Amino acid sequence: MENEEKLRKIAVALGIAAILLGGVLAYVWVSKNNIVKDLNIEKADLTQEMMELREEYAELQTANDTLNANLEIEREKVDQLIERFQQTEATNRAQIRQYEKELGTLRSIMRHYIVQIDSLNNLNIALRQEASDARQEAAENRRQYDNLRTEADELGRQVAQGSVVKGRGVSLHAINASAKETDRSSRTEKLRTDLFLIENSIAKKGPRRVYIRVKGPDGILLTADDRQLFNCAGEEMIYSESREVDYQGEEVEVSVYFASPQPFTKGVYTVDAYTTEGKIGSADLLLK
Repeated sequence: MENEEKLRKIAVALGIAAILLGGVLAYVWVSKNNIVKDLNIEKADLTQEMMELREEYAELQTANDTLNANLEIEREKVDQLIERFQQTEATNRAQIRQYEKELGTLRSIMRHYIVQIDSLNNLNIALRQEASDARQEAAENRRQYDNLRTEADELGRQVAQGSVVKGRGVSLHAINASAKETDRSSRTEKLRTDLFLIENSIAKKGPRRVYIRVKGPDGILLTADDRQLFNCAGEEMIYSESREVDYQGEEVEVSVYFASPQPFTKGVYTVDAYTTEGKIGSADLLLK
């Protein structure tokens, strides 16, 4: 009877121990499942961070070939990290922590590249602005140069025009054998053209030739030699007679004599006076 009581107590103790052990095992199992669940969630979050980092790297692009090559290397490192991370069990906490450190390093490197890219972009913006300013300045300088050149050309033209020696008081006279004036064609030996080269302080000083072209009553140019040519403002012309004078910028009187190889006839004679710069005057004479 006593033995049965002992056995009963032992059985009760074993039952209680079994219940307690079952409770402990259940607690451990639940705890392990919770830990594994938490580790899987942590791994999923870390995987998401890696994916986001890869997308951020993919968005980084510059015009700098060297920087682009370095970015491509870092992208490959991110891809390799994701591949290794996905092959690692969530329960391998030491390895997970190592990958987490690598992720942090890659993220830090990316921030460094972002700073470089921003600096390059700011530099490019500044350079583009400088280039734009330089183009505008060049255009403005060109405009000013063109204006100055136009003004200079105009001033040069005005100076050129102002330096032309002009004439005044052109008159035509008939001279007889006694060197006196006459209005009779039968008594005329020569025609004399009188004129003044007017004062011009900016005109070129020195020898200057005056040319006359005499036309008879029939309008035909009178000349002793058809080879008597001169250049007037770029045009080659035949002249009847000429005379060289010393022009020093002050007014000077000039007389040019013309003796025709043919006798003078009745009618109106015309003379046009020139220098190489242009026509300086005209006059008529009626011979009876």
